[in-house]
Amino acid sequence: MEKKAAQLKAQQAGRFFRKGVIIAVVSGILYGIYSACLLAATGSGEWVFWYEGYAEGSFINLPVTFLMGCLILGALGSGINDFISAIWMLAKAAVKGKFVDFLRCLRSKPGMVMVVCALIGGPIASTAYLIALTMAGPIATPISALCPAIGAIIGRVLFRQKLNARMVVGILVCVIATFMIGSVAFGEIAIDTQYLAGLAIALIAALGWGIEGAVAGFGTSVMDYEISISIRQLTSGVVTLFILTPILFIIAGQVNFFDMLGGAFTGDLFIPDTWMIGAPIVFFLISGLAAGLSFGFWYKGNSMCGAALGMACNGGFSFWVPFFSFLICGLYLGWGFDATGALDVSTGYVLAPIQWAAAVVMVLGIFLIAVNPLDWFKKREKAER
Repeated sequence: MEKKAAQLKAQQAGRFFRKGVIIAVVSGILYGIYSACLLAATGSGEWVFWYEGYAEGSFINLPVTFLMGCLILGALGSGINDFISAIWMLAKAAVKGKFVDFLRCLRSKPGMVMVVCALIGGPIASTAYLIALTMAGPIATPISALCPAIGAIIGRVLFRQKLNARMVVGILVCVIATFMIGSVAFGEIAIDTQYLAGLAIALIAALGWGIEGAVAGFGTSVMDYEISISIRQLTSGVVTLFILTPILFIIAGQVNFFDMLGGAFTGDLFIPDTWMIGAPIVFFLISGLAAGLSFGFWYKGNSMCGAALGMACNGGFSFWVPFFSFLICGLYLGWGFDATGALDVSTGYVLAPIQWAAAVVMVLGIFLIAVNPLDWFKKREKAER
């Protein structure tokens, strides 16, 4: 009887572990949808004219630098996405009867830790990520996916966490994959200041998320993951949209922030001459929901299969972002075609075969950093016995 009970318990633990792995993988897929829809939102409607304006050296009839135009539009898009995401997550928490717990945890020490993580991962990293996507296209994603490698290094320097040979190999694999992606891009895409700046800014996103990942464990270990993600997204959305962005507007010349905020959602509901939905507000609603669910599933997956393996599974977004960007922006919106109607690698929405392969190599490198593959297979065999 005891042996049978032990077997049932082991089978239950195995199912729980596998479910955690699946949830963590889904978090990476959702991150790809979030990124592609956010890119689509900030490339439609009024955003098209705004980006054309700052590219020509002016912005809403004001002379601004190229960098300031990128900062303003990046902060505005990132802030809108995170604020909408916070509304989605708070509504979800309220439906489940967790809103009072959210208010209580917000004032706690773990809640403050999540606020700090949100400030690092939101106004800094998320804004940098959107700027990088806009300036360099989906190719910037695998570079931003270096965050687990950077997190491992930060953990070694600040918290004296172990950095063994396997993790060093994983970091090197990630760096090699990044060079694989970049080398092909340099051969296919016109290299200019905008493209190079986008790749550099993607590293800022990786640094911010690496720091967030190294610090966030404390807060998420003692709080419900749905409450944690609500705190994270609300902090990021409010600070980015209503503090950082207005400050940038004032620096640029006191542009009317609220007029531009309203314009960020305007645009034809359908793509001209088609029945295909293409309004920014629709893409923002989808990107906000996908972002909240992605981070939430990441937290939940980590708690079920372990933070290391959860991070490795979530790191698959280095493949999923280019994949969904190709489907949504490249094919659906038609941004991946040249004047003749053929798929064009130079658009940034169509990746060469070696770049797809490099994205997969990046995932393998992240896996090596996060977990020893031999240990994972041993746990799997033990759970199945």
